[in-house]
Amino acid sequence: MWCRWLHVVTHYFLLTNYFWMLAEGLYLHTVLVNAFGAEDRLVKWLFVLGWVIPWPIITTYAAWRGSDPDPEVTKECWMNEERPYFQVMAVPVCLSLALNFVFLINIVRVLWTKLRAGPQVGSHAERPSRTLLQATRATLLLLPLLGLQYILTPFQPEKLSPFRPYYDVTSSIFTSFQGLAVAILYCFCNGEVLAQMRRRMDFVFHRHRANSYTATTVSVRRLSSSARRLARKQAKSECDVESRQCESITIPAVV
Repeated sequence: MWCRWLHVVTHYFLLTNYFWMLAEGLYLHTVLVNAFGAEDRLVKWLFVLGWVIPWPIITTYAAWRGSDPDPEVTKECWMNEERPYFQVMAVPVCLSLALNFVFLINIVRVLWTKLRAGPQVGSHAERPSRTLLQATRATLLLLPLLGLQYILTPFQPEKLSPFRPYYDVTSSIFTSFQGLAVAILYCFCNGEVLAQMRRRMDFVFHRHRANSYTATTVSVRRLSSSARRLARKQAKSECDVESRQCESITIPAVV
């Protein structure tokens, strides 16, 4: 029984992955098309889309599959994908990818329009090629963020098909490296993120230097006060010795 629960939880988080990619596409599309919209309200609805909407889908899948009396259904902890139950999850996933594809086309269209309407850079002959290059770059950057590399993965070949090994390798690569690609493109190579990291490192470095300088100053002050006390003691002891020597001298009597 526990492996079935693990199967359900795993597929729930897979669904949230696709729906959060849909939420990202909807957010970018809304920000570009309607720049003066209520962003806070939109973010709340995106949280509902990313975390809540997959619940009825995975619940329907688990209830339908759990109510089947066929013992073959429970074979291998519900890992048998030849049954029609996976269509309950495959249809919403395909719809989310199709919507993201529509969002991508409209986002690129809006970017193309804004780039062409922007300030002219260079000659008239260089401007279209530069605009096309920027639009292509924006499109390639949006592909892993919106998960559009998964468009072909729902169309899985048969097990005996000669294309099945290529499909498995390609699907594994896309699934494994999507998060790394998004982190590199949108975090580690982002100018704002790098500037924040530099400011944070400078703050930590300067604070460490300030603490070291303060500790050194306190140590020097303590050393100076100790040296002054030692000098006072030495001077006092020298005065005591001189006073004793003066007292031990006998003055001869005058005849």
